[in-house]
Amino acid sequence: MSADQDVRPGPLPSSSPPPPRLSAAAPALLGYAAVRVVGMVVFAVAAAVQGEDALHRLMGRWDAVWYVRIAENGYGYEVTLPSGAVHSDLAFFPLFPLLERGLAAVPPFDAATAGLVVAWVAGFAAAWGIYAVGTQVAGRPAGIALAVLWGVYPTAFVQSMAYTETLFTALAAWSLYAVLRDRWVLAGLLCSLAGLTRPSAAALVAALGITAVAVVVRERRLPVRVAAGALLAPLGWFAYVVYVGVRRGSATAYFDVQAAWGNSIDGGVALARFIAGQPPLAALGLSAALALVAWVLVLCVRQRQPLPLLVYTIAVVVISLIGAAYFGSRPRLMMPAFGLLLPAAVALVRLPVRGRAAVLAVLALGSAAFGAFSLLGTGPP
Repeated sequence: MSADQDVRPGPLPSSSPPPPRLSAAAPALLGYAAVRVVGMVVFAVAAAVQGEDALHRLMGRWDAVWYVRIAENGYGYEVTLPSGAVHSDLAFFPLFPLLERGLAAVPPFDAATAGLVVAWVAGFAAAWGIYAVGTQVAGRPAGIALAVLWGVYPTAFVQSMAYTETLFTALAAWSLYAVLRDRWVLAGLLCSLAGLTRPSAAALVAALGITAVAVVVRERRLPVRVAAGALLAPLGWFAYVVYVGVRRGSATAYFDVQAAWGNSIDGGVALARFIAGQPPLAALGLSAALALVAWVLVLCVRQRQPLPLLVYTIAVVVISLIGAAYFGSRPRLMMPAFGLLLPAAVALVRLPVRGRAAVLAVLALGSAAFGAFSLLGTGPP
């Protein structure tokens, strides 16, 4: 992808690559599978050495437990912490536990195992969608590299857990691809499903909405398909917020539930306080990490990525940083922003084949080691 390539606010021209067949995506999916297998093998060995149950660590801890409980019993569970804060299961969106419940109806699955299967299948769907977007924007080699790089993201171990990141990323990637192919209704439907998966779907809604406005400005009219897609996009997220409000009898109930979990929006105050409270060396390292993220975002802009992908990427990063959430979860929250990896993917394919393999091998081992360390720790990812 050249540095002077134009930003495309809407669909790409008709001369753009055809829709990716599964056979064409095979190298990306095989590469993604390979790096995730490396991660799981390293984790399994580390777990065995420590006498831990590896499967339990993947499907029976932290958020995965809440999803299983919703799948089995529906909403209505709360926990009162010693501090007096009340954690309600209404903080968790319904699509993932709904899929768990559906698969658990098929023997021999239970809800916990079903969650793991859904997450793993969604991981491949996400890798395929990421490949499709990367291929559309920067060519097939970059698309393959982009999918594999997503599999070695530092917190990629979450992609192997019964969490929603893979499902959300799959829906987001295919929604963005649909916009790039000018299939607005499909994009809106997928975005609506993403809105039933994670609150960060607001980033995807913003991407479709801003792109729709750009199309109107460019064409001086509002095509019906664009209007339909833009109107469909927020329905899933909005429907769940309304559901929580009706259930609790308060228009702000959803936001109150999230605030009780510490997930309110504070503009980055909690993040700044956390960094300021660290020892000088740790604070410097965290500041450098944030500076790196900012620099990569600048590269994405300079790379002139298509408008919907660029808006989505920036919005996911911003949402991840301006909330009052647990600091350790922020890298995981940024993981669906796969556009961050596109500059690296384009640079990677410029290397000789052996060079690419060496870089990916190092990244896979590093990601695997960090994943094993995180999964065998005491805190949530």
